[in-house]
Amino acid sequence: MRSGKRIENSCSSHPPSSLTVPQAGQIREMLRRYGVRPRKSLGQHFLVDPQLPDLILRAAELEGNETVIEVGAGLGVLTRLLCQAAGLVVAVEVDPVLFGILQQELRGTPNLVLVQSDVLKVDFDSSLPWLRAGERAKVVANLPYYLSSPLLFHLLRFRHLFSRWVLTVQKEVADRLRAVPGSKQYGSLSVAIQLNADVELIAAVPRGAFYPPPQVDSAVVRVTMREEPRLRIEDESLFFRIVRAAFAQRRKMLKNALADLLGPQGGSGERERAWTETGVSPRRRGETLSIEEFARLANYLYQEREEHVPHR
Repeated sequence: MRSGKRIENSCSSHPPSSLTVPQAGQIREMLRRYGVRPRKSLGQHFLVDPQLPDLILRAAELEGNETVIEVGAGLGVLTRLLCQAAGLVVAVEVDPVLFGILQQELRGTPNLVLVQSDVLKVDFDSSLPWLRAGERAKVVANLPYYLSSPLLFHLLRFRHLFSRWVLTVQKEVADRLRAVPGSKQYGSLSVAIQLNADVELIAAVPRGAFYPPPQVDSAVVRVTMREEPRLRIEDESLFFRIVRAAFAQRRKMLKNALADLLGPQGGSGERERAWTETGVSPRRRGETLSIEEFARLANYLYQEREEHVPHR
């Protein structure tokens, strides 16, 4: 993996011991013992709800031999449980201080790889040598709120490597993942995720489930990747350029929001034909379009561009 160091803990052949999830007082004592203060800049909130880890494990549906990527291992509470349930756990932690604690607390765990890295810099294509041919890993993550959208788009780049994500996210992010056209939560992230995956709300999580408590409630969601995208997209890059342009200024009508993308195709007649052929009104706003309608626009524009490309 790029950026940071990796250690493989293989010092012991003994499996991890059973774990009781620490309560808030124990978490505070552990942080005091290591001289650690939760860093707001990294969105650090440590799990103290004794029921939440089991709920996350059940949502992941681990069968004992899978590879699991844990993003934001923190103090290792969930990491230990994952090691009991999975074949291999690759735990990523960006904070060097917490990484040092993980090395101490989880030393001797035979099926654990610890990685110190900014997960946004991890190239999973070149960094998962443990996956067997045809195997797809699962992701379990307690996402810092400031990182949720960038990380989800980053994981989508490597969707062919993953079968499922179980994510603890800000409730607002959970709402965006499941949003429908026309709602205020609907946006580029909704389209990108729903094109490639099925999203389920597993549970609402109150802010008191963490120490220190965040200022908003959270939710656990399960994102199951589809074998193929929900719709045929001729040019994915063009598709997402259209989606981003449509949502960049949500209140603009499509004919204005997409003017730069439609402009190169010629005069107003050709632009009008785009709306006629796709059945999408230019007076609509992007926030009202379904994924299917975005796909029709993108595929039409792709075909038009292909026809105008000189062939040798």
